[in-house]
Amino acid sequence: YLNDAVIIAHLPTANDCKTTLKSFYLNYFLELALISIHNLPCKDKLSSDLTSLIKKVASTDATVLVNGPTGTGKELISNLIHHFSQRRDGAFVALNCAAIPDQMLESMLFGHEKGAFTGAIQPNKGILRAADNGTVLLDEISEMPISLQAKLLRVIQEKKVMPIGSSEERDVNVRIVATTNRNMVNEIQQGRFREDLYYRLNVFPVNTQKLSDRKEDIPVIIANMLHDMDSDTECKTIISQAALDQVQEYSWPGNVRELHNVIQRAKILCVNSEISPADLIFDDAQDTQSRNTAEVLAAKFSKAVSDE
Repeated sequence: YLNDAVIIAHLPTANDCKTTLKSFYLNYFLELALISIHNLPCKDKLSSDLTSLIKKVASTDATVLVNGPTGTGKELISNLIHHFSQRRDGAFVALNCAAIPDQMLESMLFGHEKGAFTGAIQPNKGILRAADNGTVLLDEISEMPISLQAKLLRVIQEKKVMPIGSSEERDVNVRIVATTNRNMVNEIQQGRFREDLYYRLNVFPVNTQKLSDRKEDIPVIIANMLHDMDSDTECKTIISQAALDQVQEYSWPGNVRELHNVIQRAKILCVNSEISPADLIFDDAQDTQSRNTAEVLAAKFSKAVSDE
């Protein structure tokens, strides 16, 4: 890789590098070599076991419920399930149930006939039929109105969908992958989620873990993130051992999503394409004294001027 000389020049030896930094460099090279291959960046045993589980369930047509904290990669896991399945050549359609109003959600999922409601000037197949022979990801399924849950249950059980305004069911062949960050047993007890639908979705449960519980993954994930961020430039970004140590010590309440924010900021702020501790700005809501990005930039500029 002639354009990756910066990585080669900084590649540490076994005697002058901690395991975390070794993991970063090794996985950055893996990202370069496996650029077109779908993967789940990981090193921690919990994550490695999860990867094996994903490949096993992907080879089947089982409905999957992915449960875990916000920002732990539930959509990425759903994407991998589709990629490793026999449906990989079909469509993968993701729908966030929490982001769409109830009436619109029903139309988007099940479709509608022309004139079914005010504004329905054209028929719409709906996502379930549009993804026929593929996979539909229902993100945050716990937010789905209970009135729609019965219709979804029939889709899963009978492989049939009833568009709004139609008296005729249509055959559909999709795999359902659903995600949630809630305790679904509590949702059922509170009457917010149908128990029969839960058991239809929970054929194969997959649980994601907080980033703080799998810190061995952090250098690997950072390598993946920086590789993606550097994809449109010849300049490759690296991270110092001191910065990596600081990242490892942080609690990561926002999980991988917060890590991505921190690394993206650090890449923008860093000098000579190397992230240092001074470039790290954490999303710690409890730290009311933390400086904002503008203040960090001003401080870095002042330091650069004084150094000159």
